[in-house]
Amino acid sequence: MADSELTDFETRVLTMIAALQPGDIVTYGEVAAEVGKPGAARAVGSTLRRHGSEVPWWRVVAANGRLVPGGEQRQTAKLKAEGVLVRNGRVVMR
Repeated sequence: MADSELTDFETRVLTMIAALQPGDIVTYGEVAAEVGKPGAARAVGSTLRRHGSEVPWWRVVAANGRLVPGGEQRQTAKLKAEGVLVRNGRVVMR
């Protein structure tokens, strides 16, 4: 997708997530707050649904550590490969 098709919010979200290093974990809410839109966690999720293949989407989880619904196995494999502890469909937050 061309950058011109992204909103400013989407660009900021994708830029932030692209900068995450292996093993880094953030929540949707943390991403929203970091890009200047506290309370926009669902919009972060929507951005990742539309454009997530462009960034390490698996490093973003729900506030309680829950993984992406429907994508838990794939996300678990990617996170474990980076040394992240996943238990019962949730990241063990440190």
